[in-house]
Amino acid sequence: MTQQHTGSAEFWDERYREQDRLFSGNPNGVLVTDTAELPPGQALDVGCGEGGDAVWLARHGWHVTAIDISRVALERAAEAAHTHGIGERVSWGHGDPTTMPPPAGAFDLVSVHYFPLRLDAGPAAVRGLLDAVAPGGTLLFVGHDPSEVDESHDVYAYYQPEHVAELLDDGWTVESHETRARTTAPPEGTHHTHDVVLRARRR
Repeated sequence: MTQQHTGSAEFWDERYREQDRLFSGNPNGVLVTDTAELPPGQALDVGCGEGGDAVWLARHGWHVTAIDISRVALERAAEAAHTHGIGERVSWGHGDPTTMPPPAGAFDLVSVHYFPLRLDAGPAAVRGLLDAVAPGGTLLFVGHDPSEVDESHDVYAYYQPEHVAELLDDGWTVESHETRARTTAPPEGTHHTHDVVLRARRR
């Protein structure tokens, strides 16, 4: 692989091209658990990858806006949605949510799983995601347990759920903020057995 900035579209396109499928295609376990009782509405899937979460949400009645920086990933995700016959329920968007804030108050669910938001970029991108949650809507922000991340990676260079929780004001109710054992197997070649989960509802 050529050396590219790890936040760039080129980096992620190349990473996806290295394998026929980078991830399992299954939804994240936290998403399944924490949205099971939510009434379907408008959802935003940030960093949707090959579409496992977006497809699951659409199959359960949600209308999904799914965004990713990699066109390769989006092509695979759209193909998966077509295979399941729910392509009309998902809108795929190519772009970087750190520089392209979503519309304010538009989503009943904003789902952010393992998405790299750098702390040194400031809170604007995170605040944009918070602002996208409609009144009564849910924010689901999930990260790997920092204690399990390889020491070669500076996990605290990126926003963790604890950092996002600090940005929530009185207009939010934190429903869950905890470390949990994963209910699904970690990606091949990794040893992530626990997630840190922040679920909050906007009042």
